[in-house]
Amino acid sequence: MENNGPLKEALAATSAAVERVLDPILSVPDGPEGRVIEAMRYSLFSGGKRLRPFLVLASAELFGVDRSQALRVAAAIECIHCYSLVHDDLPAMDDDDMRRGKPTVHKAFDEATAILAGDALQSLAFEVLASDETHSDPYVRLNLVREMARASGHHGMVGGQMIDLTAGQHEMDETFIHRLQQMKTGALISFAAEAGAIMGHASKAARASIHGYARDLGLAFQIADDLLDVEGSEDEVGKAVGKDEEAGKATLVTLMGVERARSQARMLSDQAIEHLATFDDKASLLRAVAHFAINRRA
Repeated sequence: MENNGPLKEALAATSAAVERVLDPILSVPDGPEGRVIEAMRYSLFSGGKRLRPFLVLASAELFGVDRSQALRVAAAIECIHCYSLVHDDLPAMDDDDMRRGKPTVHKAFDEATAILAGDALQSLAFEVLASDETHSDPYVRLNLVREMARASGHHGMVGGQMIDLTAGQHEMDETFIHRLQQMKTGALISFAAEAGAIMGHASKAARASIHGYARDLGLAFQIADDLLDVEGSEDEVGKAVGKDEEAGKATLVTLMGVERARSQARMLSDQAIEHLATFDDKASLLRAVAHFAINRRA
């Protein structure tokens, strides 16, 4: 990306704002239950791009949504994302020792605490969404809860993870991998981008444009992740690389080759940007995200 300074600043500001929302919610009590909250905080406050919270805030701004309310939705989505990382890193799943350059939660604490921390992060996300502080309209809150449940459950992220775990038992063609990635990664990204439209009572046409943007962005983002697993270093990525090849896991990179996969990511990024044509300059940061997704090194 030619000039990602404004985007980097916006991502950093989003991260700080989301942490300000979550910090008082997750105060650590004196009792023994405090250990699971410490593990939750360890996951939530360990850095990361905060891409999903950023998408919430950027789409909310498009539709005139109050920023303080959008921040609560952003915080809820980050809780879901972090819960998924905690569980994905477990020995029963991807068995990773490092995440964001730090020991994974089950390494920093223990497996049982990591499982409970992930469970609690998921519960907290829905508690935050259902709160009156998140939106005055109960129908909007209900819609947010329903759509996040769909994006994160067996229709989306969890279903995608199940497909990923059993991938070796299936013929892995491009259609199969697109479906896996759309569920495992794309569904939550799509919800993050559409959350602002839900909160802002956007028209069907506007919401369809945002959905198309998010769908193509999610696929481009996942291809970029797969490219980093092949080309990146552990220092850049903050976790082990080369695991897909080591496990014999097919990705779009292994099926297409590096150059064709990179070309596909660029095409998807361009398509995502095209979906924003009706939003003029107000969507400039969303366009920058589409460039960032395929040019990042972490």
